[in-house]
Amino acid sequence: MITEFAAAKINLALHVTGKRDDGYHLLDSAVMFASDAGDVLEVSFADATSLTVSGPFSQGLETDAGNLVLKAFTALQSRYPDQVQPCAMNLHKALPVASGIGGGSADAAAALRAIVRLNGLAVDAPMLAGLALQLGADVPVCLASKACRMRGIGELIDDWPHAPPLHAVLVNPLIGVSTAGIFRHLGLAPGSTANTDIPDRFGEAGDSAATLGWLANCRNDLEPAACHLEPVICDVLGALRQLSGCRLSRMSGSGATCFGLFEDADSAVAAAAQLTRQHREWWVVATALA
Repeated sequence: MITEFAAAKINLALHVTGKRDDGYHLLDSAVMFASDAGDVLEVSFADATSLTVSGPFSQGLETDAGNLVLKAFTALQSRYPDQVQPCAMNLHKALPVASGIGGGSADAAAALRAIVRLNGLAVDAPMLAGLALQLGADVPVCLASKACRMRGIGELIDDWPHAPPLHAVLVNPLIGVSTAGIFRHLGLAPGSTANTDIPDRFGEAGDSAATLGWLANCRNDLEPAACHLEPVICDVLGALRQLSGCRLSRMSGSGATCFGLFEDADSAVAAAAQLTRQHREWWVVATALA
C-alpha cells in the first residue's frame, strides 16, 4: 500500500493580473503548504479500480468518474496503459470541501504521486506537470507541494528556496463559496491585463519577520468579492485579527478559508484553542507552513 499526504495549499498572496481571451484568469501568487493539515490517500493494487471516501468531510463527495482522484488515475492509465494497474483507493477527507485551500486539487496531485510510486513508473517531471494541469489549474502547484510562486493560470511555478517556516491558524466557517461567482464579480473583460504583480524581491526575505513585512504589502484580490458574497468571511478575518500575536490575516484562494500568521507555534496553538472556544461552529486548525 502507498500512502500520500494531500497538504492544504495556502495562498499567502494572490494578485489577479488579467484575463485571457478564453476566460481563464491570470494570477500571481505566493504559495505555501500546511505541514499537518490535509487529506490522506491510500492506494493499493486491486482487481478493479475503485474509490472510497472517509473522514469528517466525506459526506456528499462523489466517488464516480467525476472525482478528481479517479480522473488522475484515468489520466495516468491513458498515458501508460500497459503499466498502470487497477487499484483500490481510499481518501480520508480531513479538509473542508470547496474551501480555497486546494483540497480537491491536492487530492488529485496525491493520486498522481501515489499511482506513479505504486506502479514504479519512470515519469519525467514536465510530463507529469502537464497531466496535472489537464486536471485543474491548482493541481500542478499541489503536485510540487512546496513553497513557490505560482503564475499564469497555475502552470508557471518558481521555487521559493528561502521561504522561512511560518506558523498559521486556518479557519473556515463551513460555508460553500462559488469560485466562478467570485471571479465573475471581478468584472474583468477577456483579454484585459492589470499591473498587479506581487511586489519585487519575491523570496529574498529569509526570516519570518521580513517575510511577514513583505506579505503585508501584498493582498488577495479575490477577498473583497468573497466578503461581498459571503459576509461571514469578514467575520472570520475580524476574529483572527483580534487574536493575540496575529501578525497578518488574509483569505486563501477563493475562500472561504482564511489564515492568521503568528511568530511562533505556541502562539498559533493558543490562538486556535481560543478561537475554537469562541466559534465551535467553525473549522479551526493550527499548523506550520513550508
